[in-house]
Amino acid sequence: MRDMDVSGAKWTYVTRTVPTGSPVSTAPLASSVRSGDLVVARVERIGVHDHIEDRNGRRVRMFPGDLIVGACGNRYATDFFEGYVPEGSRTQLLTAGGLIGDVASAYDAHQDPTELQLVGSLVVDDRGPACVADFARLPSPSVADGTDVDVIVVVGSGMNAGKTTTVAGIIRGLTRAGFAVGAGKVTGSGSGKDRWAYEDAGAAALADFLDFGMPSTFGYPLERLGTTLLEIRDALVADGAEVVVLEIADGLLQSETAWLVERLPDVADAIVFAAVDALSARSGVEILREIGLPLKAVSGLLTRSPLATREAAQVTGLPILSPAELAGGAAVDLLAREMVLA
Repeated sequence: MRDMDVSGAKWTYVTRTVPTGSPVSTAPLASSVRSGDLVVARVERIGVHDHIEDRNGRRVRMFPGDLIVGACGNRYATDFFEGYVPEGSRTQLLTAGGLIGDVASAYDAHQDPTELQLVGSLVVDDRGPACVADFARLPSPSVADGTDVDVIVVVGSGMNAGKTTTVAGIIRGLTRAGFAVGAGKVTGSGSGKDRWAYEDAGAAALADFLDFGMPSTFGYPLERLGTTLLEIRDALVADGAEVVVLEIADGLLQSETAWLVERLPDVADAIVFAAVDALSARSGVEILREIGLPLKAVSGLLTRSPLATREAAQVTGLPILSPAELAGGAAVDLLAREMVLA
């Protein structure tokens, strides 16, 4: 098994932290795999995912018989797949980014998942079966209390509420105002599209949970997620960010999101809530206010509708800012006043 030729395998996005040029081979699968384990899988049948995202973000077409290199993990997606670390060698592709696991439930608008056969564990530098955590970034010095780096956190009512688009608008607006912006994805499932959206908007520094050893965050210990949030913030500051913008995936009712949000008073200088409609905006704002968070604005999908925007303004009493308005200059109003005047 260790002599299997993986030179022609298609490497997915969740392997991007594995150093290029390292000698690789395969080893027999362990009796049970863990979240983060890097594996080689054969494509048995094409389903909803007919492509993968490679390490550089290119969409790469898959065919039956292809070998792909990905990572085992869990996925939480109310509008796609709920999935968990594989229990056997027959399993499925959970994300185009290369997250591999057993599908437990699926949004009924989607086709069946792409079927995979695990054929071996990935070995890097002949050090035994590899895990994403083996290539995690070392923590940066902790940001001291009283730092003049503002931290803006975007949370939302659920999936597809417009969180990433809101983050991109904030990045664009602050970048145009002359700030070096660091952008981080704190939780989610392995995929590059959010990271590229941040980069396209002008982020000067980027970091996400994959950089700190997780191909997805669903199912990891809560304390580790809290530590990772701080490590992402610290890494962005170490990389030169003057303002940090963080995105927390999924909605306020998702258990890990809810736990992290409870801890944001010690981290965030400003909160922007992305919502689908006025009712979710009202409910989310009430939850966030009860926690005592510095809620500054509502954005997201609802801003596509002038009527929903007016309704949300009436029931929340907050500015309702579209991603375009944030990009156009309104993002600066999210900063601490002393920072703007500096």
